[in-house]
Amino acid sequence: GWIRVHANAAHHRAAAQRVLACADSRETVAQAVAHWGKGELEAAIVDSGGCAAQMRSLAQWHAHPQGLALEAEPLVHSRITVASPPVHWPVPGAHPLNGIRVLDLTRILAGPTASRFLAGYGADVLRIDPPGWQEPGVEPEVTLGKRCARLDLHDKQGRQVFETLLAQADVLLSGYRTDALERLGYGAAARRQLNPGLIDVCLNAYGWSGPWANRRGFDSLVQMSCGIAQAGQHSEGADRPLPLPVQALDHATGYLMAATVVRGLARRLDHGHGLEARLSLARTAKWLSDQGMVDPARPLAQETPQDLAQGIETTTWGPARRLKPPVEIDGTPMHWILPASALGSAQAGWQPYAG
Repeated sequence: GWIRVHANAAHHRAAAQRVLACADSRETVAQAVAHWGKGELEAAIVDSGGCAAQMRSLAQWHAHPQGLALEAEPLVHSRITVASPPVHWPVPGAHPLNGIRVLDLTRILAGPTASRFLAGYGADVLRIDPPGWQEPGVEPEVTLGKRCARLDLHDKQGRQVFETLLAQADVLLSGYRTDALERLGYGAAARRQLNPGLIDVCLNAYGWSGPWANRRGFDSLVQMSCGIAQAGQHSEGADRPLPLPVQALDHATGYLMAATVVRGLARRLDHGHGLEARLSLARTAKWLSDQGMVDPARPLAQETPQDLAQGIETTTWGPARRLKPPVEIDGTPMHWILPASALGSAQAGWQPYAG
């Protein structure tokens, strides 16, 4: 069978190497993997603190305890929280989220896709990463329109700064495992105490119930687990797993998160309510799988000049030309004031509202 080992982050790579006990090269890892059963290796790497997923079929996933748990979960868990004092945000036509403060605790693609969307409509997005965290190769993609700072939430001063930021935020996006913020002392109840009217939208990999609710995961792993990669391989007659292109679970979930935030902000403006919402890559995968297959012979469209955004962006890494955004609010084009910038390049504080 097939297994995917996620090794983009150094500590996940180290966890896999501890289990495989081999040299750090693709060839030696492939040789070591060949001596394992896929299920045993998946469990060993996960138990070691790493990330891995064996390939399952759709039928196998539907019969799996985690797949069964997802059957009972909605696409978006949402709960209206206790009413708080009404707010009086301006909603300008060109940048309707101007002045909205978004505290972004998300990684890689799904959550950053949501916060990039919100920044494109004027939100002040402040991304917080721990010391030393890097996302080589995707930072120009995920930091557009945002300021990126670092805080150590194991440090007293870092926690004080974080709590001030959270108390003053309108929106929190988080992409940690279910129990991670709880262990830091920032579970849902603590967040609500610090900020009763918060629009609090959380993401995880495998869902919020079932035996894998706290399992680490990424788009590429979830597609292996839930049958999408096997369905692609079977559909194309390929000799290896074939997931959906462009990290489709990440992007789909990111836009669902952004839509959830916008609906939550509208309710807060109208009724003074806060919102708690939870989404997962695996539940999005079920939603997409339930749509069925499109014509497999239909090719992906080739890029054309009309797909490119106007103008050159001056990023930390040099001049860049972007694709146009794939999703917009009808009649209100996106516009990012800040170019993409390196993680940790800003101070952890809110910008004064410019009006």
